[in-house]
Amino acid sequence: MSFGDPNNPYGQQPPPGSGQPQGQPGYGQPQGQPGYGYPQGQPQQPGYGFPQAPPVQPYGGGGFPGGPTEMPGGVKAARVMLWVISGLCLIGTLIFFGAAASLSAAKDNETLQSDSQFQDLVDQSSGVLYALGALALVWLVLSAVLATKVKNGGSGVRVTLIVFGVVTAVLAIYPFTVFGIVHLVLAILIAVFAGKSDGAAWFQRPRH
Repeated sequence: MSFGDPNNPYGQQPPPGSGQPQGQPGYGQPQGQPGYGYPQGQPQQPGYGFPQAPPVQPYGGGGFPGGPTEMPGGVKAARVMLWVISGLCLIGTLIFFGAAASLSAAKDNETLQSDSQFQDLVDQSSGVLYALGALALVWLVLSAVLATKVKNGGSGVRVTLIVFGVVTAVLAIYPFTVFGIVHLVLAILIAVFAGKSDGAAWFQRPRH
């Protein structure tokens, strides 16, 4: 009696009593081995053409965790505007001090010394001009210092920039109404650029 082709790995099972135990794998198929094409115990790999997603880079990229590595464009513009304000304040300082000195020289003129109204006007005007010149000089120094601190300054510099912009805008309206139009525009832009999210990220970045 034939039990099938002995070379067929999927041959029929022998009948009971034939001498071969029931439940054994067919001839040619090793016992306990998994089916063809499915190796046992191997980790499942991602499908072809679908690589795993790379890790998410921190804010700013460039491998620098926690902040940008390059100064944002708005912060760069704010620094340039600070230098422009410094130059304008230098011109204003020279104008105010020069006008005050000219009035003081006119006050000492012999032909005008007898004019009491002119003398009073010169005294008041000279005092105002010297005060404005001193204020312009202070703003010149402050804006120049802030411009140099923008590159490496922290959150304190950012807050100072915002306050500087607001106060400068107020002073541009009064008392520097005539000379303050440009200051007004620049001061508003400085406060806006320093207050934006990219400006905050720049000044709050970690420093090593």
